[in-house]
Amino acid sequence: MSLILASSSPFRKSVLNKLGIDFDIVSPNIDESRKDGETPKQLVYRLAEEKAAEVAKTHSGLIIASDQVATLAAGTNAKDAILTKPHTHENALKQLQKSSGNTVTFLTSLSLLNTNTNNIQTIVETFKVVFRVLSHQQIDYYLKKEQPYNCAGSFKSEALGISLFERLEGDDPNTLIGLPLIQLVKMLENEGVDILEN
Repeated sequence: MSLILASSSPFRKSVLNKLGIDFDIVSPNIDESRKDGETPKQLVYRLAEEKAAEVAKTHSGLIIASDQVATLAAGTNAKDAILTKPHTHENALKQLQKSSGNTVTFLTSLSLLNTNTNNIQTIVETFKVVFRVLSHQQIDYYLKKEQPYNCAGSFKSEALGISLFERLEGDDPNTLIGLPLIQLVKMLENEGVDILEN
């Protein structure tokens, strides 16, 4: 069966390339707006399944879809704030100033849809990033050096962004980049695909 990555993300493409398997890329065109009352976990779960379903309208095979949000604990009585893609230096600076000395939780969903059987497997994986206490100067230097303005949370963990952290907490470092590979391998095996066999 053909394998399709339902994503326009170059980061997810590079992560999936680690498995050394052939796959096609199709970018799903869906509305990713958050619905009223939807938790971050519910949001990413729904979006992964919607992306897979959208690509299944025009393609067949095993469709891999994922979504990710970063959240910052907002205090005991407030809802966790979702950290979006900053797009500008000023927004990224504000995000990293809020993250400094705090823990950011990444929620990454993963769906695998078999279009032959309509069987869909979906999970949400959690990964935590504990930030060092950072000065304005350090944050500004980092942003100018790496310009992670299209990354949720305003950093790239696979590059210089690693210098911002005290520690990482999670089962699979690929989850932080946007695609939980350990879970994906299990899902593929459930569909009869063993990536360690020719």
